[in-house]
Amino acid sequence: MEGQSKFVFLIGFLVLTGFLKDFNGVNGAGECGKSSPDSEVFKLLPCASAALDAKATPSSQCCAQVQKIEQNLGCLCAIALSKIASSSGFNVENALTIPKRCNLNDRPVGYKCGPYTLP
Repeated sequence: MEGQSKFVFLIGFLVLTGFLKDFNGVNGAGECGKSSPDSEVFKLLPCASAALDAKATPSSQCCAQVQKIEQNLGCLCAIALSKIASSSGFNVENALTIPKRCNLNDRPVGYKCGPYTLP
């Protein structure tokens, strides 16, 4: 009997530690899945000039990245409002016009991103 209870304890312990290993706390899967918006912002580096200047034409690399991330609007919004993005000095309103400047047909016109609305 003692051997059986040790075995049950061991299995329970392994299951629990396996669960805790994958548990990321309250900040686990957010707007961008398991990545933080602050780390996802680096994928949009090709868009830096377009985010700074509303008249700049976004590069094809920028548009390709925006199209990928745009499939998850919450993530795109979280990136635009992230700490790193704001500390880099880019203009959120300019950044949110990039999907339109990329001529993305399926862009989310009217989507609310914090106090901003995508054109």
